[in-house]
Amino acid sequence: MDILLNVLDDKKINQKITISGSKSESNRLLILQKLFPEITIENLSDSDDSVHMQHALSTNDVTVDIGHAGTAMRFLTSYFAVNDGRETVLTGSERMQNRPIEILVNALKDIGADISFTDKIGYPPIKIKGTKITQNKVQINGNVSSQYISSLLLIASKLENGLEIELLGQITSIPYINMTLSLLHQIGVKTSFIGNFIKVYPIKNIEKQTVVVESDWSSASYFYSIIASSEIGSQIQLSAYKKESLQGDSCLKKVYKHFGVETTFGENFITLKKVKESKKSALEINLKNAPDIAQTIAVTCFLENVACNLKGLHTLKIKETDRLEALQVELTKLGATISVTNESLHLEKSLEIKENIAIKTYNDHRMAMAFAPLALKAPIKILNAEVVTKSYQKFWDDMQQIGFKIDKL
Repeated sequence: MDILLNVLDDKKINQKITISGSKSESNRLLILQKLFPEITIENLSDSDDSVHMQHALSTNDVTVDIGHAGTAMRFLTSYFAVNDGRETVLTGSERMQNRPIEILVNALKDIGADISFTDKIGYPPIKIKGTKITQNKVQINGNVSSQYISSLLLIASKLENGLEIELLGQITSIPYINMTLSLLHQIGVKTSFIGNFIKVYPIKNIEKQTVVVESDWSSASYFYSIIASSEIGSQIQLSAYKKESLQGDSCLKKVYKHFGVETTFGENFITLKKVKESKKSALEINLKNAPDIAQTIAVTCFLENVACNLKGLHTLKIKETDRLEALQVELTKLGATISVTNESLHLEKSLEIKENIAIKTYNDHRMAMAFAPLALKAPIKILNAEVVTKSYQKFWDDMQQIGFKIDKL
């Protein structure tokens, strides 16, 4: 489905939006719930990724296809590796079969897992023969996707002797590692994270409990972008959010002060309000701990005629698409002057925003949603718009609630 987003008639916004649970938290908890049936989950994400995860964890099929769900691919690799006696072939979409998994596979094999590549070495599909793992020490580079590390952490407490992970070199995406450790603590698993060593202690059973998932901060980013480019006094209330969040993307509340957006916390909700104009100075920020909001921030800077230098983006090369290259291509079509490296993005102040440009989404949900706020300034076409369901089922409905007019093409 391709759509045309028309410019808002009324730039003064005042709305309340409810966002479903964090995909990151939900997918971690779904693995933990399978390992510890004592867990009940509330406010679970309704994203495609979480739906794929639930199906994969409930099926007895030998072949498990998780589509575009990268988190599911990483977490399920470890889960099936310790599912003693079960043989599984884990596969996904064409893009998924070109996203590397070798670093995680090698780490699992180092502790005794039985995993092999069925086609291209280093990439899905992978054949996993579940086995009992007793080895309890492993090394993995600290600057790889944090999902590899979290994948190991999620199964660690169910290993007979627990697991000690040594992170080699610089550690990136620490908030996502801490999210996993915090969830483990919450359910009663003992861990330690000292220097470059993480230790998870074994546990057989936990107390019966209910875990409430916080709403997704990545999804909140698009509304920060909308408020940033709205009239002063505009506001959107979002639920359900916590002041002490486990999610690295909660740094949005600090980042968007640059654009005059104030965040206030209520009882289980936040209010985003435009209180002043954006700063005209360039935005300089390292997003190594929150790379998923880079697309949103880049588009906001383009909308607000603010130059930016975004760093720490090396993991964007192996997401649903090469997000750095995709940003460069699509923003250039709109009139931006932009350059990218393997880990950074530089955007100059924009002179204009071209109208009725068709934005390719590259099967990437965040491309569709990050570019949607451009309709505040110019009509814009979004191709393959339904890709948003990967993380945010009701995104276009919520955009219409705010006042955006959407025509199917």
